[in-house]
Amino acid sequence: MKKTAIILGATGLTGSILLKKLLKDPAFEKIILFSRRSAEENSPKIEEHLIDMFQLEKHSEAFKANVVLCCIGTTKAKTPDKETYKKIDYGIPITAARLTKQNGIETFIVISAMGADENSSIFYNKTKGEMQRDVLKQQIKNTYILQPSLIAGDRDENRLGEKIATFFMKIFGFLMPKKYKMIKADTIAEAMQVLEKQGFSKKQITSNEIKQIAQNAGNRT
Repeated sequence: MKKTAIILGATGLTGSILLKKLLKDPAFEKIILFSRRSAEENSPKIEEHLIDMFQLEKHSEAFKANVVLCCIGTTKAKTPDKETYKKIDYGIPITAARLTKQNGIETFIVISAMGADENSSIFYNKTKGEMQRDVLKQQIKNTYILQPSLIAGDRDENRLGEKIATFFMKIFGFLMPKKYKMIKADTIAEAMQVLEKQGFSKKQITSNEIKQIAQNAGNRT
């Protein structure tokens, strides 16, 4: 039976790559996008909802699929206001997880971050940790939380701090422990596609494990 996927964050770095992969995947007949701006992809497979993402709960009727893939995320540089940051990185994924549970969708895959910890004194790590905790509270049958390190790839917006970190990691990466090494956005998207089909033994998946999952699918990381 052909499947339907929901992607949140399809205009971002990883989400846009994931969308392109699913458009080529014959297993999917429909890809539903929820976003504040268009992904600008022309395909009969796509059903696009341009909405206020802070009011996602109002779109329960359209939120029906076999799998939900949540690629929502921002950065301190892009969203310096902590209240807005939390509404994006905590509020949207949690609303999506609740709708997933409410509508009987059995698979929810979300991108978090390395260092996520609900008990952290660092606001950004704490926010991600609280998101993970409350996603797991929904008890969705197949829940996978990806915890990548710094994500490498071409972004539309200029993130100077990430560019500097990327530069130094390329030079000194061989000195760093494996778990801290950069990971390509394409690798994360590939792993999400594999997880949807094959699952995994753990709900919280480290950066190294993301690479292994993608590698097992024949993807070069």
